[in-house]
Amino acid sequence: MNPENTEEVEAQTGRKMDASLESLKRDLGAIHAGRVSPTMLDSVKVDYYGNPSPISQVANISTPEPQTLAVNPWEKNMIKDIEHSLQAANLGFSISNDGNIIRLIMPPFTEERRKEYVKKVKKIGEDAKVAVRNVRREGNEFLKKLEKDKSISQDEEKASQTNVQQVTDEHIRIIDELIGTKEKELMSL
Repeated sequence: MNPENTEEVEAQTGRKMDASLESLKRDLGAIHAGRVSPTMLDSVKVDYYGNPSPISQVANISTPEPQTLAVNPWEKNMIKDIEHSLQAANLGFSISNDGNIIRLIMPPFTEERRKEYVKKVKKIGEDAKVAVRNVRREGNEFLKKLEKDKSISQDEEKASQTNVQQVTDEHIRIIDELIGTKEKELMSL
C-alpha cells in the first residue's frame, strides 16, 4: 500500500477490511452444526506431489448421510495422505478408511459441543476484529506519513482518520452481527 492522498488511503483501507470480512464469512461457513457439508473440509490441505492442495482438488467429497462425509480420492495412492491431513486438521470427526473411501462421521451435537463451537466462533470473530483494527492502524500510519511529508494538511489527516474510524466501526458492527447470528444458529439446533 503506497497511497498518495486521503481518498486512496480510505479506499485501500476499506478494501482490506472487506477482505477480512470475506475471510470471516468463509471461516464461519466452514462451521456447521447438525449437518455436515463438504465446505467443512475447505481449509484442509493435502500434500499432492509436493504441492499443498485442498482436498476438494484431489478427491470427490459427498454427504451420503446428514452426519457423514465421504471422501473418494481420484488417485487411490492418495488415500493415506488425505487421511493423515484430515486427522491433523482435528475437525472433530471420527475417521474410518476402507481402502477406497474415507468416511468422516460427525458425533452427535451435544450441549457441550455447541458451547465449544460458540467459543470457536467467538475466537474467529475476535481474530477478524484484530485484523480490521490492524488495517485501521496501517491506514492511520499512512495518513500521518502523508501529513508529515506535507502532502496533506493536519485538517485533512484528522478528517480522513475520522472516515477510517467510521469504516472500522461499520466493519466491527458487521462482524458482531455475523458472530451473533452464527451463535444463535449453533445454540438453536
